[in-house]
This record gives sequence, structure tokens and C-alpha cells, in this order.
Amino acid sequence: MKDYLKDFDVPAKHPSEAALKRWRNAVSLVKNHRRRFRHVADLEKRSIHQNRLSKIKEDLRVTFIAMRAAMRFIDAAAHPQKTREPHQPRDIKLTEYSKNPDKLASMVRNYDMKTLRSLNGVNGIAEAVNVSIVEGVKSTDISTRQETYGVNKYTEKPSKSFFMFIWDALHDLTLIILIICAIVSIGVGLATEGFPNGIYDGLGILLSILLVVTVTAVSDYKQSLQFKDLDKEKKKIACHVTRDTSRKKVSIYDLVVGDVVHLSIGDQVPADGIFISGYNLLIDESSLTGESDPVVINEKKPFLLAGTKVQDGSAKMLVTAVGMKTEWGKLMETLSEEGEDETPLQVKLNGVATIIGKIGLVFAVLTFLVLTVRFLVEKAMRNEFTTWSSTDALSMLDYFATAVTIIVVAVPEGLPLAVTLSLAFAMKKLMNDKALVRHLSACETMGSSTVICTDKTGTLTTNHMVVTKIFVSGEIKDVKDNAKLPERVSEVLLQGIFECTGSEVVKDKSGKTSILGTPTESAILQYGLDLGGDFETVRREIKILKMEPFNSAKKKMSVIVTLPEGQTRAFCKGASEIVLGLCDKMIDGNGEIVPLSEEKVKFVTNVIEEFAVEALRTLCLGYVDIEGSFDCEKDIPENGYTLVAVVGIKDPLRPGVKEAVETCLAAGITVRMVTGDNINTAKAIAKECGILTEGGIAIEGPDFRTKTVEELNEIAPRIQVMARSSPTDKHELVKHLKGMSEVVAVTGDGTNDAPALHESDIGFAMGIAGTEVAKEQADVIVMDDDFATIVKVAKWGRAVYINIQKFVQFQLTVNIVALMINFVSACITGSAPLTAVQLLWVNLIMDTLGALALATEPPNDGLMKRPPVKRTDSFITKTMWRNIIGQSIYQMAVLFVLNFAGKPILNLHGPNSTAILNTFIFNTFVFCQVFNEINSRDIDKINIFRGMFSSWIFIGVMISTVVFQVIIVEFLGTFASTVPLDWELWGLSIVIGLVSMPIAVVLKCIPVEKTAVKQQHDGYEILPDGPERV
Repeated sequence: MKDYLKDFDVPAKHPSEAALKRWRNAVSLVKNHRRRFRHVADLEKRSIHQNRLSKIKEDLRVTFIAMRAAMRFIDAAAHPQKTREPHQPRDIKLTEYSKNPDKLASMVRNYDMKTLRSLNGVNGIAEAVNVSIVEGVKSTDISTRQETYGVNKYTEKPSKSFFMFIWDALHDLTLIILIICAIVSIGVGLATEGFPNGIYDGLGILLSILLVVTVTAVSDYKQSLQFKDLDKEKKKIACHVTRDTSRKKVSIYDLVVGDVVHLSIGDQVPADGIFISGYNLLIDESSLTGESDPVVINEKKPFLLAGTKVQDGSAKMLVTAVGMKTEWGKLMETLSEEGEDETPLQVKLNGVATIIGKIGLVFAVLTFLVLTVRFLVEKAMRNEFTTWSSTDALSMLDYFATAVTIIVVAVPEGLPLAVTLSLAFAMKKLMNDKALVRHLSACETMGSSTVICTDKTGTLTTNHMVVTKIFVSGEIKDVKDNAKLPERVSEVLLQGIFECTGSEVVKDKSGKTSILGTPTESAILQYGLDLGGDFETVRREIKILKMEPFNSAKKKMSVIVTLPEGQTRAFCKGASEIVLGLCDKMIDGNGEIVPLSEEKVKFVTNVIEEFAVEALRTLCLGYVDIEGSFDCEKDIPENGYTLVAVVGIKDPLRPGVKEAVETCLAAGITVRMVTGDNINTAKAIAKECGILTEGGIAIEGPDFRTKTVEELNEIAPRIQVMARSSPTDKHELVKHLKGMSEVVAVTGDGTNDAPALHESDIGFAMGIAGTEVAKEQADVIVMDDDFATIVKVAKWGRAVYINIQKFVQFQLTVNIVALMINFVSACITGSAPLTAVQLLWVNLIMDTLGALALATEPPNDGLMKRPPVKRTDSFITKTMWRNIIGQSIYQMAVLFVLNFAGKPILNLHGPNSTAILNTFIFNTFVFCQVFNEINSRDIDKINIFRGMFSSWIFIGVMISTVVFQVIIVEFLGTFASTVPLDWELWGLSIVIGLVSMPIAVVLKCIPVEKTAVKQQHDGYEILPDGPERV
């Protein structure tokens, strides 16, 4: 099978166009192209769309470059005049822009600095749209503004209606042929047998087709609704705005013109707007223009465009255009739904379906030929070859319909679609478990993951941080002791805490204080408030001149301020050893500044390590006074600082993390912690949650960077903790592990984590702490930032793989038996025991209903006690072939005996005996499939009932199948060519089906695969296959 499927092998992430084209070309037998390829990327549409998108981006890039060049030219020409006459007259009226969304949008889109200056800059625009930059939009004005300026939503294509899914299902070529056969049958029947007897056969086929189409359409429609819900979740983006004088978090879809938006690193600019104030704002416009070089935004270049990303810095902007008034909105409108890349399992099962379909086609043709030749030979032997009646024509039509129906059953179109069904079900369940799967393939790939590289803060820990210890004035103080600090030390410390921060302290209408910002910043600000500091007063009295926001590469943030008395001061806060390296002085116990001698450096380093060993996150705060005025074009000083304090922040381990790590280790998944924290803090947390075990290595990022490839090959399998790592270190570790054939999952939250998330097999972005840039590169968004949620994704990934294997095992068994019974009977008796209507019902049982029952089973704990499935492993295993062949032999033996010797065995006599026998064969065949569906719930375990009664979908499908089978046999005989059976024959049918269950137990005791038991570094044993597993 592997050799036949070599064209159906595509990577889970970033597949090449050649690989995608190769498997499409290899699919040669498709019954319903529209349905089979609904969830497959349309490469032709994608190419057209990408070309169109590239052209739009290129046009925008050229336009923006031309506008910026013109703007610089105008600035240069106007500069002398501007120095003589700083206040230009307003030659444009504000009223022209007050309620004119098109003019506002045009000004930003066209980089119209002349108009902006004429309107008195951003303050003039704020006046025009009737908003205060300080207070923001009033909540009572939101609906009015949406009516005047538009809503921040983009035009989307309407979703497909239920009738479109019915229309798609009717595009099945074999069903179309059967419809034609049914219509011809009705026409010939009416001419020969009259009404109503002449229409029963054809009408039976039409009703069966209607049932198949309806059930298929309902299943597909429900899937589409699930994907629609997931798509809505993916598009949920929040941003911070000032409204009613306070800072709030709102959905980008609720933004209105006039909103004051706060931007920080990693954010997506949610609408077009104008820069109000900020620090070092760098914007990546590549998503809009394709230009890779970031653009500096400031008062001189104040225009911000929706859809661009904040690469560095922070700022506030005034929204001037939303939704379809922005270039991004127009770009979104051009996006076509060309489909997502298909998953490896979908492709593989397309290959399996193609191979089985070809075999089925051969059997269908042979069945038709055998039936036709036998019929012609018998006709010739009766010397009736030259005389043909309408009955003969109906017989030939019946043979053709049977052959076509064999193709319906034999071509398992449901195989690749079952993957989509299973993934959609898993994604919906995972969304309830706080995991938003952005790409279908991620859920599938996670089932094969062998490594999880996880962040510490917020993922393994709660991210609810509290300052518990502080080293200040030369001594360690426990925060809960409420020790008083010297006045001078307290003043400098509070200045540093309240000024050197990217977060804010806000009060609601009731006066309640809350902190908006990262958990680390919030903990430090809360400590400042607990010391008695007043955030608003300090911010009002001290003016910020320049700020360098924190980023994971520098591991620090800096700010330059002017104190009330006119002194210029720089504050620096960040990773302990980095800030300590910038200091050459410290404040002693008396509040005096003293030199930081080597001995004192050693003492402070020991304090940092002491905090770290207690699993505290450590940060240092320092300051330096600058003589004279400060030129904001220059860099903030990088030396000469005075150490103010070392802060120890407690971030407790999340409940359930230890158990989740143990689950991973038992499942053969190695967990590695990659963090920017101090190595001692990282080791303490890693030991606490069971990641760092005996024989494991804890390494620092700078040390990791110096290793050669050979050294990395030796130590990489044993690296369990990487501390003080940069995003580049994480990226390199992921690349190296992938090179060692590991399937790597990575977590990330920052902008700089994007390369590692992109490189990994499965990228997890944090929903709470994660930036929009990280989320865009991720395959899964962990909405609660919890490591245990990642383990749930792994469990569901394994469930998807196993569920599809169960379904394939079940469907192949039905395929083999249905093909063989009809073909052999046709060859020997000249008639097929299963009619077209009966085969269509069997097809519904094994295809749509079978997929619903088996492909949507929830995961059990046993899935995480077996090793990951390797990518190179055969999808249809030897264990599956054992079950398929064993059950097929049993079913064929029973059905052949009944077909050729059923009458004497069952003691059937009379003119109705053939009809009773054929009904009994059909009934027995269906009950064999019902019980085999239960057998297929576990491929290699004897206990197949575990969890069955809690799976309501499975129980529902089973009950529906049995009830409808009774209706077909007892009440729809005219259409389905069946006759009512007595209770003895019903009981016998059920018993013959039930016997397949003890046969399954015997088959599972036959060893076919045996894997050597491997010992893991963590002491867990990988469970074996074969009889030992049973």
C-alpha cells in the first residue's frame, strides 16, 4: 500500500505547490468532485487571487512611496517659510471633515500632510470628529458614530444555504446515472406493467437516492456551521482604547471614528488613523504593501493604516476611517475563499479511496459483463436471441443499475471527508476546552508530536504575579512585613515604578482602581501602589521625553524623564543580570549613593540567585541623572546607572500542570521549558512541575549559541530547560529538533516568537498574553494560556487519527464483503443478492452514518498511554488488516452459505422462498455491519464497550440504523425488493451479526505487530503492541 500511496504524501505545514498538484493529478476516480474537494485548496483560484493581491499590494506600495516622496519635497520647500510663519492659516474648514467619512479616509490614505496641517494636526481632526483626545469617545455616542462614519467590519461573502449542499450532493456522477436508470425503469415499467406496479423499482431507487442526498447534505451543512463558528472565533481581536476618560479593552469590530487606540509591540493596527503620541513606533506594512522595511511613525509622519503591524514601540492613535473605508477593508473584500491546505491524512485517504475505487470499478464492470453474458447465453439456449421484450430490457437495466451501485459502494468518497468531519468535531470540542485551532492540519499533527517546547510564564505558571521580596537599601525585605523605606529611596523607587512602565493604573466610575498591562508590570505597579504611591500624581508631575518599550531581545525597557525641578533622569528596568551590568553605583541602607564594588556586585548576584532558587522572577531597577538637556534623537544611556532595587516576583505553578506534564511523558512526549528567566528560577519551576528530571540538562541561551552542530546533536535530546533564551535561541532549538526527526510543538506569545512558531510543526500562541503577530503565525491559539490545554489538543489529535483508522477498518470490511458477495453470486447464479436500493442503504450505513458514528468518538485516557504515531508509519496497520480480513472471511462465509444453500438450511419452500432468502441475506449483512461497527470502536483492545454509552452520536447512529432497517424490511418491501420476515429469521439475523463480536475477540489475540519496549528518560515505559497490549 505504501508504494501505491507515494504520490499522496504531503508535509503537514507549508507544502509545496508541486506536492499539492501531484496528489490531485493522481486522483483519477471521483464520483462527486464538488463534494470531495470542498475542503481542499483550489490551486487555480489561489494563484489568480495571489496574483491579484500582489498587484494590489504593488500598486499601494508605489502609491505610498510616491506620496511620501511628495510629502518630503513639500516639507523641504515649505521649511524656510515655516520658520518665519509657524501658524499657517486654516484654508480648509473643519466642518468639511466633521461628518464626511470619505474625506477623512482620503486624507490618511493619500498621506495628505498639507490638509492635516491646515486643520491644526491631530487636535484639529479630533475637534472635527467631536472627540477629546484625553477623554476619548463617549459610550453613548457609539451608535451615532457607526451610523455617520460606518462600522469596522469588512464585506464578507454570504455562507452557503442548506439547498446548496443538497445541490452539491446531487453532483455525484453515479447517483446521476442511477437517477437516469430509475426514470427509464419507471417509463418502461409503466408501458409494460402499468400504474402503480410499473413504478416501484424505479421509485425505490429515487427514494433511496433522496435519502442518501438528504443525510449527506445535513452532515455537510452541520460541518459548515461548525467551521463558520470557528472562523468567527479566529477573527476576534481586541484592542485598548480610551473611552469615557478611562482605558478599556474592546473588540476591533466595535471601534468607531474618534476612538483613541493604544498600540504596543505585536498589535495589529485596527483601523486607519493619525498618530497622537508615542515612543519609537515602528510599523510593518508588508501585509498591506509587501514592503519588508519597517516605517517610522511620529508627528512628522503620522498616518497609520489598518492591517499593518506594530514592530516596535508604543503609541496612541486617533481613528479616522473604519471598515470598508480603509485600504485594508478593500483588500479583505478581494480575498477569495480558495480553501485551506489539505491535511496529510486527507491526502492519504484520497489515495486509499482512489486505489479502492479502481478495484471497485473493475469488479463493477466484471459483474455487469458476467450478468449480461449469462443472460445472453441463457437467451440463446432458449432460442430467444432474436426476440426481445420490455422485460428483457428491464433485466439489462437492472444489471446496469446493480453495477453502478457497486461503484457507489466501492468508491469510498467518505474516507477523505471523514477526516474533515472528525477534525471539525475535534475543533469544536477543543474550542469549548479553550483551544482555538486555526489550521485543520494542526489538530492532526499534534497527535504525532514528540516534543513540546513551552514557555514558563503564564503557560506553566498562573501569570498572577505578586511582588513577595525586594532587595533595596542594601538589604532583603519581605513585602508582607510592610517595612518602611527611607524617604529618598522610596521617592526614586516610586518614580522608577510609575514612569518606567508600559502599563496604566485606571479608575472606573465607582473609583475602583485597576491595572491594565502585562502581569509582570501589574505586579510591580501594585507594589508601588501598596507603598502609598500615587500613579496619577507622579505621571502628571514628571514629563516623559523618550521611551524604549520592553522587548524580548533587549530584555529591558528604558525611559528618559524630566523631574519637577528640571533634572533629566533615565530609568531602566529589566532582567536582573542585564540591568546590574549597566550599574556602577547603588543606594545603601542610609539612602546614600555608593560605588558598586566587585564585592557588592557579588553580593547582589547572590541575592538574585537566592530569589531565583525560591522560584521568584527577578527584575532590577536602576536610574542615572543626565547633565543638561537631553537630545531625543540620541540613544538612552547604557551605563553609569545607580541600582535602586532587585524585585522578587512570585508566579505560582498552575494547578494541574504537574499532572499534564506526567501525561505527556507517559505518552512519549518530551516537554522542554524555554524561558527568558534566570536559570535558577527556571530550574526551580521545572523541577516543581516534573520537567527537569535526573539526567536532564538545563542550559542558558548564550551557552546554547556557542555549541557546535556535533555538540548540539549530543545534548539536544537531553535539554529539558533553556533559560535566558532569546527568540532566536528558541527558533534554533526548534530547527535542530526537527532536523533530528522530532515532531515539535512550540508555544509563543511575543512578536519575536513568530519565526519559531512558523518553523515548528505546531505553533501555539497564547490567547491572553499573546500578540496579534504571534497569533497570526500560530496554528492553535490557547485561549486560557494553560499548558493543560495543549495536552488536550494532543489527546484530541490522537483521537482524530485513531477514529479515522476505526472508520477505515469498518468501511473496508463492508467494501470487501459487498463487492465479493455480488460478484461471486453474479458469476455462479446469474443474479446479485443485493439490489441497487439495498446497496444504496448499505452505502449510507458505511459512509455518512459510519463516519458520524466512528469519526466523532471523544478521546479516552488510554490514548495518552501509548507512543506517538510516527509520520512514516503505515496508516492501515497490520492489526487493521488482521481485523478486516478476519471479519470479511466470516461474513463472506456466512453469506455465501446462505446464498447457495440457504433454502434447505432455513427450510424455505414455496414461490416466495427466493424473496425471503434474499431479504434474509440483506438483513443479515446489515446486522453484521452494525455489530462490526461496535467491534471497530477499538482496533486492538477487547473491551469495545468502554465509553460507548456516553457517546450519544454513536448510540444515535446505531439506533437509527436498526430502526430504519426494520422499516425497510417490514414496510418498504415494494420499493426495496424485500418481504417481511418472521421473528425467528429476525432473531437469526441478529445472532449471526452478534457472532462477529466473539470472533473479534479471537482475532485480537492473534499477534501481528510487536514493538520492543523502550525506556524513556523519565522512567515511563512505552506500551507494546500485539497480545501484550490486549
